[in-house]
Amino acid sequence: MEMGKLDGKVAVITGSNKGIGKGIARAFVQNGASVVLAARNEDDLDKTREELSSLVNPEHVLSVPTDVTDESQVENLFADSIKQFGRLDILVNNAGAFDGGRLDMLSTEAWDHVIGVNLRGPFLCSRAAFRIMKDQGGGRIINIGSISAQRVRPGSAPYSASKFGISGLTHATALDGREFGIVASCLHPGNIYVERRQESGKESDDEPMMSVDELAESALLMASLPLHVNLFEAVVLPTEQLYVGRG
Repeated sequence: MEMGKLDGKVAVITGSNKGIGKGIARAFVQNGASVVLAARNEDDLDKTREELSSLVNPEHVLSVPTDVTDESQVENLFADSIKQFGRLDILVNNAGAFDGGRLDMLSTEAWDHVIGVNLRGPFLCSRAAFRIMKDQGGGRIINIGSISAQRVRPGSAPYSASKFGISGLTHATALDGREFGIVASCLHPGNIYVERRQESGKESDDEPMMSVDELAESALLMASLPLHVNLFEAVVLPTEQLYVGRG
């Protein structure tokens, strides 16, 4: 039987009920990993668990409803993961939110929501994973950033700020984790044809797109490297999307 790139590995993936997270989870289980699916929407989470369980032994797929901004729920997520699988090799911080508008019209609630999901959540999850990985001798944390951390669109202050923050969190995690064999990296996607973009009607959603499965190949590459090697940052986008030359 052909060996998978992640045979024997255990991965927690946040925001894995749909979109990018679901695509990464599918790529991971197809390559031998046991996965823990985490998201707030329990119905979608159950559907994804059932779908992935049809591809592999269902014992290798666990779902834990989780709001990543809630500290106690995050602690429960990692406790359940260890109880089920006994170890943690990979964390993918993917859960995300988008809200925005021109800065003078932006509500404090919109700002707090996006920063909470996109930055507080990865901090809470990374801290919990770090503690486990430190005790077991290493692991890998993959943060899903965005090209918005390099090329900002109008009306995107909270989202862009959160993704700049994710880049900084990645650097800090990599530095703090170095002596413990904990590796951190950041994957910056361009336009992804996720569910919310398929019928949005927005002009930006008529731009060149790539599929979640195409992006997931990059996450799989990051996750499958040995711990003494790190693909620290990667920008992955459709060839025809404006990035170089986007003002």
